[in-house]
Amino acid sequence: MRTELEKMLAGELYDPLDPVLAEARDKARDLCQDLNATREREHERRRAILLQLFARGGDTAWIQPPFFCDYGSNIVLGTRVFFNFNCVVLDVCQVTIGDYTLFGPAVQMYTATHPMNAELRRKQEFAKPIEIGSDIWVGGGAIICPGVKIGSKSVIGAGSVVTRDIPSGVFAAGNPCRVIREIAE
Repeated sequence: MRTELEKMLAGELYDPLDPVLAEARDKARDLCQDLNATREREHERRRAILLQLFARGGDTAWIQPPFFCDYGSNIVLGTRVFFNFNCVVLDVCQVTIGDYTLFGPAVQMYTATHPMNAELRRKQEFAKPIEIGSDIWVGGGAIICPGVKIGSKSVIGAGSVVTRDIPSGVFAAGNPCRVIREIAE
């Protein structure tokens, strides 16, 4: 029989109240609270926390607290990823972010989603992974929804709600987010 963790990571319906999952969320939230309580000059302490929090990339990530996530262990960062103030990542499924990607303040990424059926929603949820390419800039207040992929070297306008995939090398914005134009080098 599959564990709730295995079902969660596979994008299947799972019980979010499972004790193993609750313990993992508690650990990540404690680490986020520790990170958010650091002072600007506490570089080594922040780095140690980021190394514990993320699956990969904590060694070069730059996070401006406050930062919040569900598990942390499902966040895979490339080299030198930057999160500005007040970002939220609901990493129920894997969130993969490429090198040199920048997130403005209050960017939110949600892999978690819920069934449309109300009875099912009372006991279970599911998730879809998010993939963000390299050299992306996501403007402040943008929301990236479950299952979205954003291609490398694209820019997402501030306040956008990204509900579907965005190709590489474009400027996209709006609610719902749509391609506005290609980016010329």
